Amino acid sequence: MSDDELIWRIAGGSGDGIDSTSQNFAKALMRSGLNVFTHRHYPSRIRGGHTYVEIRAAAREVQSRGDGYNFLLALGDSFARNPQEEAYYGNEEIKPLSENLDELREGGIIVYDEGLVDDEDIEEIDLEERAEENDWHVFPMDLRGLAKEHGREVMRNTAGVGVTAALLDMDLEHIEDLMEDAMGGDILEANLEILHEAYDTVNDEYDFEHELRAPTGEHDAEQALLSGSNAIAYGAIDAGCRFIAGYPMTPWTDVFTILSQNFPDMGGVSEQVEDEIAAAALAVGASHAGVKAMSGSSGGGFALMSEPLGLAEMTETPVVLIESMRAGPSTGMPTKPEQADLEHVLYTSQGDSQRVVFAPGNIEEAYEQTRLAFDIAWDYQIPAIVIYDQKLSGENQNVDVEFFDRDVSPDLGSTLTEEELKEAAHDASGKFKRFDYNEATDGVVSRSIPGQKGGRYLATGNEHSPVGHISEDPDNRVFQMERRLEKLEKIREELDEERDSTQTYFGDEDAEYGIITWGSSQGAVEEAIGRLNEQGHSVKGISVSDMMPFAETEVTEFLESVDEAMVVEMNATAQFRGLIQKELGRFGDKMTSLLKFNGNPFEPAEIVEGYEVNLADEDREPTAQVRIEPVAGD
Repeated sequence: MSDDELIWRIAGGSGDGIDSTSQNFAKALMRSGLNVFTHRHYPSRIRGGHTYVEIRAAAREVQSRGDGYNFLLALGDSFARNPQEEAYYGNEEIKPLSENLDELREGGIIVYDEGLVDDEDIEEIDLEERAEENDWHVFPMDLRGLAKEHGREVMRNTAGVGVTAALLDMDLEHIEDLMEDAMGGDILEANLEILHEAYDTVNDEYDFEHELRAPTGEHDAEQALLSGSNAIAYGAIDAGCRFIAGYPMTPWTDVFTILSQNFPDMGGVSEQVEDEIAAAALAVGASHAGVKAMSGSSGGGFALMSEPLGLAEMTETPVVLIESMRAGPSTGMPTKPEQADLEHVLYTSQGDSQRVVFAPGNIEEAYEQTRLAFDIAWDYQIPAIVIYDQKLSGENQNVDVEFFDRDVSPDLGSTLTEEELKEAAHDASGKFKRFDYNEATDGVVSRSIPGQKGGRYLATGNEHSPVGHISEDPDNRVFQMERRLEKLEKIREELDEERDSTQTYFGDEDAEYGIITWGSSQGAVEEAIGRLNEQGHSVKGISVSDMMPFAETEVTEFLESVDEAMVVEMNATAQFRGLIQKELGRFGDKMTSLLKFNGNPFEPAEIVEGYEVNLADEDREPTAQVRIEPVAGD
């Protein structure tokens, strides 16, 4: 963690407004000219339970949550299940303070709400002793009392932000602007009074001995604060998607909600249905009827989609599905990130299935690859899946607004007009030869839309003849299967030869050692590689997005160029490394793994340490809660 950055953590209970307060504070920092990156940690409870949000802010670009943090605003848990220490879950009221101390950096700042956390609680967690050992600067404030004096207790968050701004020597202008945008009347007036009262109280009552101050910076272009869920939703809109069906399930719900809120203004349709089978089936049906459509879910919900997914593959109906990973199996840890659904997404369904799978690693890639998924799906009449995790779903980062200044793409790909259908192949009964392998280009036979004159055919999940009738003829089976499989070969050729690479590279291309990753671990890996090279190591990295068809050429070139490589991923079974070895078996003796699966994402320091232990052959065990897997066969 650098001295020129702020990593602010606000902690409380679910229902205490931690998320909304942090969003507004992150926007204020962004508007002040800083780059920001947020990390959200919350329990799978509606109310109560320790939750926190981190905001990392610096004048330079920030790509990950960083290592530890340097400012804690602990509000206490207003909805604790039981305040008694002997309760099964412990004293939840003080967990926003007690459970956040281990990661606070030396010299850091602590502000806690003494309106909820009393002296007995402070003694219980040895705060004074630990503060002295770590040179922490502790500021007890009666945030609830201050809030109630001017308004309502719920406004304690505003008081906490006022205290934060004073201690960091921040101007209140951007915070005030955001409050004025969000509220009005007596509510606004009361919040402004609380903000200024808290700000002035700190300045009047305390002499600052800490060195931490808010960084200063300036943006060259207008910025927006977005999550990966925002980017996927906006990518779908700009790709021309106008139908979504789904069933709520964390963390996929964010994408579903954003599109459901936006579709009414653009003629789109959003349907919340009874389960994920119905959701995926509705999306396939909407696509069959001529609309760009999508659905999605997480983990167990996506498992239910395997039957409609197989139907889309067999009927060659384009559809985009979203799979937002969380820690499993079964319900697992619903609000914690993990990258353990990769094999599930690649292979779920029946038989020799065909689908495209992209795994974006940051907000820009989430937007770009969602649009790409729609393009590929409709050009090649194949399901496309975007796989990401709870980390990318919920973390916010500032992005240039002009990045999203793109044209909408309503094009339906390989779809015939009625004029073109007049010239298309039909059988003696007048049915359109929708699946005629003799008419295929790159495995694709252009489709018709129901209602078009001359476009009548049968769509069935059974193997079928060129007009869609059920067929178990061996020759027809081989022709149809080989035609469908050809699509993946041609898609790979298009991705390699006609489009910009969706893989992301870091470091010097002549480096001796490599780090390979995928998905949301990308930012932490990028920062770790920068640190390693500053320390004199020779390291480069690649973040792979093309899971199916696999980015064989680029990954081969990367592995051929390094002596050894470490694969970094958030699961216990090295699923991505397994995919690489399946596709490129000859490199099995070059790759080791760094795995993390405790419900928290990688920090850059953990990857640096993993490299030092794993590839630099330091004779020690990693101190972080990670696991190292040796090369295949060891």
